[in-house]
Amino acid sequence: MAVSRSGQLQQEAGLPDAQGREFAWTDADFDQVQALIYQRAGISLHDGKHAMVYSRLSRRLRETGHQSFRDYLGWLEHHDGTEWQEFVNALTTNLTSFFREHHHFEIFSEHLKTHKTQGAWSVWCSAASTGEEPYSILMTAVEALGPNAHLTLTASDIDSKVLATAAQGVYRRENLKNVSDNQLQKFFLKGKAANSGMVRVKPELQRMVNFIIVNLIRDDWPFREPFDVVFCRNVMIYFDAPTQRKVLERIHRVMAPGGLLFVGHAENFSESRDLFILKGKTVYERR
Repeated sequence: MAVSRSGQLQQEAGLPDAQGREFAWTDADFDQVQALIYQRAGISLHDGKHAMVYSRLSRRLRETGHQSFRDYLGWLEHHDGTEWQEFVNALTTNLTSFFREHHHFEIFSEHLKTHKTQGAWSVWCSAASTGEEPYSILMTAVEALGPNAHLTLTASDIDSKVLATAAQGVYRRENLKNVSDNQLQKFFLKGKAANSGMVRVKPELQRMVNFIIVNLIRDDWPFREPFDVVFCRNVMIYFDAPTQRKVLERIHRVMAPGGLLFVGHAENFSESRDLFILKGKTVYERR
């Protein structure tokens, strides 16, 4: 898309562009966003994301007081502060729900029961989002191993804001459609009065999880002990093939031999048979 001289002047002046948008928006701006989010988070934004990127990053321009995307992105490239986290937060997608892809939790439960004598379990949920997935993991573990289950869960995400929501463990009752009445009673506290219609995860379940920020494409993962189970679902679809391979190699390094890796329904890693063996529908075993 070519930008006319008048369009360039509008961008420099911070005036609405020809489409009536608040900020001028060019292909060059989008290309720069693509490069920056790939560099920082490994996310490959395809060309159909123009409208989404404009909408989400426009808020950052308002918050930071920049008058154009060119100014904002140029400033971002020359600073290494908290705005980078806001930039990443704005461009990450956090679609989640309790017990999403339910067959995974059935397999996970059976795996725990089969190896019940193992003792302590260490599990990593690498895309925690707003908490529905990690709490689903914990509910499954307690039901499989009993209330005194020796299991610790590390739940990470690249988005600091969704992790803050996850740590609070407060949800609308209407969003717990896949949670049974028995699970609701066992694992949640119902809100009253002004909090009617809301639920909170019980403290004993929250104590089993540690929420931390982890960037999957960085080689600075803070893990010391190997994980027995890793959930990395619906994350790799945002990475290109070379990035997927690098992340899989790192996951392999932090897992115990024979551990299970759960991935998303649209993800297939058959080309990494040297690392993982397919054990079921989107479930792999670490070699």
